[in-house]
Amino acid sequence: MELQRQLEDTENKLQAARRFYNSVVQDLNTSLQRFPGNIIGNAFAFNQSDFFQLDQSDAAAKEPVKVQF
Repeated sequence: MELQRQLEDTENKLQAARRFYNSVVQDLNTSLQRFPGNIIGNAFAFNQSDFFQLDQSDAAAKEPVKVQF
């Protein structure tokens, strides 16, 4: 039962990290589109970033992680 709780906790932490990453990427992309961020971004050649998402073709999206002893 403890292992199951730890795995669930790990999944929750990964999900929270993905949400945090995507929110930071959204903030970056928005600031690169607005003044004065667009001027500074162009001056230093900053580019917009892509959001984290798994494609359905990825093996990680198709099968859950198997835990074997």
